[in-house]
Amino acid sequence: MELSPGQIQRALLSLLAFVVSVSVHEFGHALVADRLGDELPRQQGRLTLSPLAHISLLGTIILPLVAALMPGGFPLIAWGKPVQTSPRNYTRLPPKLGHLFVSLAGPIMNLVLAVLVSVLFFALGKTGHLSTTAATILIRYFLSLNIVLMFFNLIPVPPLDGAAVLAGFLPDALDFIPRTLQRYGMILFFVLFLSGILGIVMRPAYHLINVWSDALVRAVARAR
Repeated sequence: MELSPGQIQRALLSLLAFVVSVSVHEFGHALVADRLGDELPRQQGRLTLSPLAHISLLGTIILPLVAALMPGGFPLIAWGKPVQTSPRNYTRLPPKLGHLFVSLAGPIMNLVLAVLVSVLFFALGKTGHLSTTAATILIRYFLSLNIVLMFFNLIPVPPLDGAAVLAGFLPDALDFIPRTLQRYGMILFFVLFLSGILGIVMRPAYHLINVWSDALVRAVARAR
């Protein structure tokens, strides 16, 4: 397969955006766990935004880079190094509730990053320092990616964060649901992915991206 300089540039931008987004996501898990009293993420060096602490060579570098070079764009099958936590060490919340907040922290950090990118987009656009290329990079490679990651990770299927969030909301009488999902989670995940149902589940994310991007572009145009 012959690659053009433009394809290589887009692949590297996709990889950069994914590395940054994954690092922010995993840092969110580590930060909330640390604030709840669990010292394990700090001891393992995860309480940092440095990508070196959070990336997986296969899941964060190799697979995303290969996929970005292939027709069809950026895939959802990619990952960072999971943050290890010990809910029994939480001193400020019960373990179940604490685990819910720790699990939510990753997707919320992706939302925060999307907001920060939007503020940067608006500030650069208002001052006239935003080229078309820069605008495309901010929207396509950072804003869109983080919204997708937020929605995707909230799907309540293990090993995604949404499974732990669901478990945190369910009463003890329904604990069998998370246990069942844990047992068959990977099977359910691949069924969602291979059947095309995942595309339907992710439609709200794509709709939000379109609405958010259009509103941001209009806001910048009015501010000039």
